[in-house]
Amino acid sequence: MGLSINKKVVDLENLRLKRKTTEKKVPLDSLPPDKRLTQLLPLNKQLMDTVKMIAYRAETALVGILRRHLKKEEEARALIPELFVSSADIVPDEKSQTLTIEIHRMACSAHDKAIEALLNELTKEEFLHPETNAKMIFKLI
Repeated sequence: MGLSINKKVVDLENLRLKRKTTEKKVPLDSLPPDKRLTQLLPLNKQLMDTVKMIAYRAETALVGILRRHLKKEEEARALIPELFVSSADIVPDEKSQTLTIEIHRMACSAHDKAIEALLNELTKEEFLHPETNAKMIFKLI
């Protein structure tokens, strides 16, 4: 029994020595061609950059609305991602052709007021759901 433990300790030490001598970075040329990373094609990169730009502009527009209700722009910019990941309920009403999105309250009452004002403005825009054409109503609950 003692012999197998000693062998395992020796094996462990050998593996540690091998790990120390292993290069930390692997040169791209040393990989086989089928395992090498490839860059995005220019058209794919252009599409990704366009999507990122549109998302940033949409976020900036939302920050502009929130900014009217908060003291600092940084606070408004930080609140938008928090809004995007907050819990919500989606309540469809086929009779009235509406889709109510009920956002759960934030941690701070000042943020609640700002988000509620933002949601009211979005509701006033009367956005339609792209697939059902239901009028989208945004609420803070």
